[in-house]
Amino acid sequence: MTFSEILDRVGSMGRFQFLHVAILSIPVLNMANHNLLQIFTAATPAHHCRPPPNASAGPWVLPMGPDGKPETCLRFVHPPNATLPNDTQRATEPCLDGWVYNSTRDTIVIEWDLVCNSNKMKEMAQSIFMAGILIGGLVLGDLSDRFGRRPILTGSYLLLATSGSAAAFSPSLTVYFIFRFLCGFGISGITLSTIILSVEWVPTRMRALVSTATGYCYTIGQFILPGLAYAIPQWRWLQLTVSIPFFVFFLSSWWTPESIRWLVLSGKSSKALKILRRVAAYNGKKEEGQKLSLEELKHNLQKEMSLAKAKYSASDLFRTPILRRVTFCLSLAWFATGFAYYSLAMGVEEFGVNLYVLQIIFGGVDVPAKFITILSLSYMGRHTTEAACLLLAGGAILALTLVPLDMQTLRTVIAVFGKGCLSSSFSCLFLYTSELYPTVIRQTGMGASNMWTRVGSMLAPLVKITGEVQPFIPNVIYGIAALLGGSAALFLPETLDRPLPETIEDLQKWSLQAKEPKQEPEAEKASQMIPLQPYGPGLGSS
Repeated sequence: MTFSEILDRVGSMGRFQFLHVAILSIPVLNMANHNLLQIFTAATPAHHCRPPPNASAGPWVLPMGPDGKPETCLRFVHPPNATLPNDTQRATEPCLDGWVYNSTRDTIVIEWDLVCNSNKMKEMAQSIFMAGILIGGLVLGDLSDRFGRRPILTGSYLLLATSGSAAAFSPSLTVYFIFRFLCGFGISGITLSTIILSVEWVPTRMRALVSTATGYCYTIGQFILPGLAYAIPQWRWLQLTVSIPFFVFFLSSWWTPESIRWLVLSGKSSKALKILRRVAAYNGKKEEGQKLSLEELKHNLQKEMSLAKAKYSASDLFRTPILRRVTFCLSLAWFATGFAYYSLAMGVEEFGVNLYVLQIIFGGVDVPAKFITILSLSYMGRHTTEAACLLLAGGAILALTLVPLDMQTLRTVIAVFGKGCLSSSFSCLFLYTSELYPTVIRQTGMGASNMWTRVGSMLAPLVKITGEVQPFIPNVIYGIAALLGGSAALFLPETLDRPLPETIEDLQKWSLQAKEPKQEPEAEKASQMIPLQPYGPGLGSS
């Protein structure tokens, strides 16, 4: 008897499962608010230099830039009516007295003047948030194995709630950076534990559906954020509004049971048995739960316990030629996807369209994108789907460099198409990566892959700074990275209709037979291929 069969005995799709998945999925709705929050809290409005205090009451003329528009970072030293030589009269200086902003919103850009020479700090803020997600994945992954999934989930909810709320009261930009880093750290722990706990308690045939449904919660969250931002124009109140719900999630997480597999592998079988009996009673199968014994539970999970005792490290990802090829190509694909995705997702205000409407469109494109991805994965395969998604996304981003800035509609259409392709790439990579790595090293491989997408999402905002040299440089870098990632995917073997490798030796044998497709029963295939949809691009399991 396997754990799945034990689960059937206590109820695999009863009231407990519906409530359990709901409690874990509802917080995912609010995770998009934090990931994309700076689209609104760090929006840069139209601005110009504030006239000097001794300026006359008349209008202060601004110098014109090379594009024929008023300068945003310079002003004339002397008033326009001063009787001075032309060269002296046209002398300019930086905005020594601050800026005047044309906006009804209150943002961190306005509060701390993150424009002109300080505009890099805006991109730095998003990179620091992403760095928190990266470090959190590395630290909390190990702590989760040591102390359990639920304590990490509960602690991460509390960390995100407190640090997110504290960020709303930041007295300075430095303090804001610190709390945003902690927000990213907490989000990483939530994602990690949510993925594991949500799929463990449902039957194998329902895991793909549950993980996809939870992934769609993140998509729906992208529709909620523009509405909140429109209703709450003050960035501090908006920051507080998206953070407070996590105090409620912190309290509700105490109802969430610990991972049964983790309890048994950690020598806490008696507690695991108690939880199984509680689940059986909640699902109306109390008698079946009472029949379970401690010896039976240990015996049925013996194979998983023996696999867990085999120690594998990140160095094993490079042990054989096939593993080296898979690791290198997947790492590049993951990096390119996170790198290019956040270049578009966080660059909404660059397209000159209504910020709220465009964010809804950017979120809405994920719905058909994920559906098309599911069809493509089933009929065209993983190899073709992943390569096509990244190559099309790279082409779309490079095309933006050729479209004039005044053709806003066309630029928006191209950007939305590219974002949809990158969202599809994330969906494909989660499944593809889990199928390529052998069972004994799968978690290590998934963690390494996700690390690279976090590195990409952390670097993406910093690359925007190169636009000060030439405006087209960032999109060229993003586009080329996506094309390289798509090209790397072409060197990965196809996994459609193939059994999952259990050991590294299985992968070597499997790779030698890759050109000879092997059909397998539908029931077996369903039990092996478990797509884990991301609850936020680049924020999957570690």
